[in-house]
Amino acid sequence: MLIRKAAKEECNIIVEYQLAMAKETEGIILDSSTVEKGVKAVFDDSAKGQYYVAEIKGKIAGALLTTFEWSDWRNGTILWIQSVYVIPEFRRRGVYQSLYAYLQKQVLESKTLNGIRLYADKSNIAAHKTYEKMGMGHDHYVTFEWLK
Repeated sequence: MLIRKAAKEECNIIVEYQLAMAKETEGIILDSSTVEKGVKAVFDDSAKGQYYVAEIKGKIAGALLTTFEWSDWRNGTILWIQSVYVIPEFRRRGVYQSLYAYLQKQVLESKTLNGIRLYADKSNIAAHKTYEKMGMGHDHYVTFEWLK
């Protein structure tokens, strides 16, 4: 399995995965045009984030997005993992584990990265179990949001 930064040419695959993930995990049908513009925006502006992919025998088995949170308390950046998707045929084969390990290594080797965070829908129990197996714990914060 090869873990690497996603290439702009893989935009359509990532869009496909995001549409599938939203439908599968939250029952939401996203507007594909909006998602395509959003994914392209990341590739066009690295300050927005970075996509990573897990490739197995030339096929993109999974992908995720990292975005950045500045922490004044730590004088460094926290990576937020978002938009995680592993295609069904490659689940339970360590794809997310490998992606996470890749990011964790980056954090450990960096002077400016201080940690990794993510959120998961409350009802996505399978994801919760996966993240807990990776050593991630529930933090002591509650996430609130307001969305247009």
